[in-house]
Amino acid sequence: MENFKKFIRKLLLPIFILSVSFGISLTIQTVFHTDTLIPTIFVLAVFLIALTVDGYVIPIAASLVSVLAVTFAFTFPYFTFRVSVPESIFSAVIMLIITILTSTLTTKVKRQNKMKAEAEREKMRADLLRAISHDLRTPLTTIYGACSALIDNDDQLTKEQRMQLLKGIKEDSEWLVRMVENLLSITKVGDENVKITKIPTVVEELLDTVLVKFGKRYPNVRVSVEMTEELLIVPMDPMLMEQVLMNLLENAVQHAKGMTELLIRVSQKGSLAVFEVSDNGCGMSKEQMQHLFQGYSARKGVGADSKKSNMGIGLSVCAAIVKAHGGTISGENRQNGGTVFRFVLDTEEKEQNE
Repeated sequence: MENFKKFIRKLLLPIFILSVSFGISLTIQTVFHTDTLIPTIFVLAVFLIALTVDGYVIPIAASLVSVLAVTFAFTFPYFTFRVSVPESIFSAVIMLIITILTSTLTTKVKRQNKMKAEAEREKMRADLLRAISHDLRTPLTTIYGACSALIDNDDQLTKEQRMQLLKGIKEDSEWLVRMVENLLSITKVGDENVKITKIPTVVEELLDTVLVKFGKRYPNVRVSVEMTEELLIVPMDPMLMEQVLMNLLENAVQHAKGMTELLIRVSQKGSLAVFEVSDNGCGMSKEQMQHLFQGYSARKGVGADSKKSNMGIGLSVCAAIVKAHGGTISGENRQNGGTVFRFVLDTEEKEQNE
């Protein structure tokens, strides 16, 4: 049933193009009393169909329909099929040649684009794996060293030293848990077979949930919120979008040196909901801006301290999640200092093309 619906949707564009061509040809014949341009119009229609529709079946069928239409409605005697006349035969041959050549060229271009996209994805996977390998090494080494110290020197450690080691283990373990959450999310949204399940979500409730979770992790960091007074409802996967906001907030805490203000601003522009997370910290250099959302640390680069460079992964997760929702995300330095990350979602549910 689903395949039948897809096939019907593929037919709509060719039917529309042929209908428009027929209408234009009929207008030219009626107003200007000439049939000279009509075959050219249908040749152009066949070319457009072959250019926009995958495969050969529908374009070839469209070329045959075009020949029959020209023969039936625009060749004297009108409204009579005479497919045996030389003009009809030559028109059919020409249209078939154009259809086959255009479809072949379009197929090759699409195949090359697909291969290029796959190569880019492989490069991103390789970059991501390199970043992950570096990021995981330091906290795992720290946890291993702290556990070894507790086991081998338990009698020699003071209570304060033991608590300090345990606190370090706890912090690194929490960091690893967040890293795994990010990796699971980016794996989920990166799978072409997995579709994001959107539900109408009240943005104010979403922010409340995010602020509660963020407050537990960073009780000493205050987050200000500015949002439209109108009730704003956005179709989204709320758990994934919570992760986007958490990652952006943590990115500011970890990397915005000198930050004294952290702000979430939500506004509505037409049918779009605009989310902004801004700080008044150190900002980013031009070189660091080039690596945003690519699996690198936003402020420090791949060679940074692993515990601080988690947000490189976090930012790439944000980009993947927002893109999977059909939105856009960007980051830039503020004029008065600091950085702002902005992502935009549609407030109206729209069916996305595969």
